[in-house]
Amino acid sequence: SKNNVNNMEFKDLPLLDKFKYIFANITVEPIITCYILPNVLASLTTQNLNLEKSCRVNLKYEDWICDAISNKNISNLTAEVEKVQGLVVGMYYWQSILKSSLPALLILFLGSFSDRSGRRKPFMLLPIFGELLTSIGLIFCTYYYLDWPMEVAGVIEAIFPAITGSSSTMFMGAFSYMGDITSVEMRTVRMGIVSVFVSLAAPVGTILSGVLYQIIGFYGIFSTVAILYLIGLIYGQLRVKEAKPPNKLSNNFCKELFNLKHIDDTLKVAFKNRGGNLRLKILLVMALSITLFGPIYGEMAVGYVYTRYRFQWDEVNFSLYSTYGIIINLLGTSLAIGVFTHLLKMDDAMLGAIAAGSKILAGICYAFAATPMVFYLVTLIDMVGGTGVIAMRSIASKLVPSEELGKINSLFGVCEAIVPIIYQPLYSFVYKQTFTYLPGAFFLVGSALTVPTILIFIWLYYLQKNDAVVQEEPNVSTSANNKQGIANENFELSETNEDKF
Repeated sequence: SKNNVNNMEFKDLPLLDKFKYIFANITVEPIITCYILPNVLASLTTQNLNLEKSCRVNLKYEDWICDAISNKNISNLTAEVEKVQGLVVGMYYWQSILKSSLPALLILFLGSFSDRSGRRKPFMLLPIFGELLTSIGLIFCTYYYLDWPMEVAGVIEAIFPAITGSSSTMFMGAFSYMGDITSVEMRTVRMGIVSVFVSLAAPVGTILSGVLYQIIGFYGIFSTVAILYLIGLIYGQLRVKEAKPPNKLSNNFCKELFNLKHIDDTLKVAFKNRGGNLRLKILLVMALSITLFGPIYGEMAVGYVYTRYRFQWDEVNFSLYSTYGIIINLLGTSLAIGVFTHLLKMDDAMLGAIAAGSKILAGICYAFAATPMVFYLVTLIDMVGGTGVIAMRSIASKLVPSEELGKINSLFGVCEAIVPIIYQPLYSFVYKQTFTYLPGAFFLVGSALTVPTILIFIWLYYLQKNDAVVQEEPNVSTSANNKQGIANENFELSETNEDKF
């Protein structure tokens, strides 16, 4: 039973009981899958639509030129390729700001409102609805293929996710909901189950994206993702129930939702005095959410156009490489957690520092990879890089009591939402300025920007060690913290991250 599982460690359960527990407790995972999978599936197609419109509508090049660029026959079209890519990358400047700034503002209200009202489900479903509207809008952009310029598609891609909260709101609702329905001891196991669903959805979407685009084209892809979003909405509405009876809303819903007190309550979670080093740890993890996700978002912005220019890859080549990278990352993460966590009993923070170090080394090698084979091989250096995010999630998962989960996840959501505002324009600018003579320069920028991540993880490691010394003193009582689920065992991976992947 669930109670029996809560009273013993998940890793001590028989294998069959583990599977029974997982399947009996599936709730938000299909919703997240129906958000991640179509999002990844549509990514390459959307970028191709922007490149096509840039060439055919904005720049008004002849069909044979645009066809040659699409087919990667660009040996005599260097100037045209630079203009097409420059126009698309330039759009990413304002698009990333639009897609990120509004969710960063919204989530300050939504997290506190979610805690006060007891409502989690609307904040998981709202971003899916926004993506559904985007898919429908892109179908219209395809219909008016030679009439609407690239900027119309860019606005449609950005505006609907922005006003519905985007991924930061989705994960705020999902992680807060999991905090409501699980004990402190089982919370990381549930996060691990979610990670498995996300980890499966991403490569499936990546594998299918390039192949399906060549088979069913723009209409087929955008229609397929719209159906997947609709399935997610229907499942969430029918299957997921609020963990607690929601509080009754006032008659003036908008006034209650956008009450400035919500911002004050959310910010207090980070800055109020909690005793010991807990407040400092929360602030450091917030900083980690920026320095960890920043290079990821930055590379996402220019990775596809980089490989098109550097290696003349098409969408199938890129999707195959992306799938390979995800699989290698999953294997590396499993290996790192198995060896460093279980055999060596390594601390979360030290594991994160190792992951950041591999990211820095890999970035330098990526920058100078001259052939696809070398590019593939460098991925092996980066195979443990993904454990940095898992270590951060593990550290953050139990820093506050359950009644503050919405607020703390909002703060992390704000940090993650502002990341694209900073990093995507930066990476786009660096790539636009350097791709003619050093296309991989943005990887060097990413390595430099990852250095603070190592320093923060090391700082957290020493804070944990100091807290461990304090806990050994006989006059120090930790019972209060244990009741709230915010003891320093947060930083131990012995019961936490083994089931992440």
